[in-house]
Amino acid sequence: MRCNVFMRFLLNLILLMVFSGCVIADTVYVTIEKDNTLAVVDGQTGELKKTVSIGRRPRGIALSADQKQLYVAVSDDDTIQVIDRDTLTVVKTLPSGDDPETFVVNSKGNLMYVSNEDDNLVTVIDLEKAEAIKTIQVGVEPEGIAVSADNKWVASASETTNMVHWIETSTHTIVHNTLVDTRPRALQFTADSQELWVSSEIGGSVSVFDVASKQLKHKLTFKIPGVTRETIQPVGIVIDAQRRWAYVALGPANRVAVIDAKSYEIKDYLLVGQRVWNLAFSPDNKRLYTTNGASHDISIIDLEQHKVTKSVAVGRFPWGVVAAQ
Repeated sequence: MRCNVFMRFLLNLILLMVFSGCVIADTVYVTIEKDNTLAVVDGQTGELKKTVSIGRRPRGIALSADQKQLYVAVSDDDTIQVIDRDTLTVVKTLPSGDDPETFVVNSKGNLMYVSNEDDNLVTVIDLEKAEAIKTIQVGVEPEGIAVSADNKWVASASETTNMVHWIETSTHTIVHNTLVDTRPRALQFTADSQELWVSSEIGGSVSVFDVASKQLKHKLTFKIPGVTRETIQPVGIVIDAQRRWAYVALGPANRVAVIDAKSYEIKDYLLVGQRVWNLAFSPDNKRLYTTNGASHDISIIDLEQHKVTKSVAVGRFPWGVVAAQ
């Protein structure tokens, strides 16, 4: 009898632990470009919890290494705001250079690389000192930028030059340039630092490069029944840590492409909101969040089923997105 009671208790405890591990609550932060606000969404329920005013034309967004702060590029204020997650107030600003739109923080959390589109520069910021320590001349209209997980490479894409610039982080100098299809917009290194994926908005393609050789390994193009070729405009890219799946936002095609990240086979197209722009994983990688600029909402995608489960209105022209526990 005692044995049966103990076994039932143990079974219930195991089920509780498993269930608890399956559902991890997270908070989604979305920059709202036209409203000059930051939207805060419960990632599990899809509830819009709060909207706060920040700087003018907020776009790029990222978490600090300790997850306690948010970095937000406020393009028309020519700065990066540092926002406390608990109070949602600006506690500091960083000297980003003119018109910061996108940026990336290295895995150590000590350096930030900012695209300055108007000046054709990448600005390097020491986050501990809150100082700009280097500017790097790149091509015309840089926007997309990425840093490899091993912190050896920063890749910067210049929209008008149609080029990826490979910046060696040990010297902060460009050591290689690679031509890509028209209007490169987003870049993403794989977690093992072996590949770089580059979306070309007008070219309608995603190029996959071998990091060691800087040579093209594969090029993806997209065909969606009933959707014209010119509306398929690849922009945001995310790739899971296991390099099992990659997801590409296809802009005015209103779809997210689901891609086998090893075979490069396109498995599906998920219908989301209008003009899908950027993407972010939930901390447990069970959900994907998309910003849909023209429909003024975000979509929540269940990654186990590859199914869109909810749309959440957040404000006029959501742009950047990040999620944290």
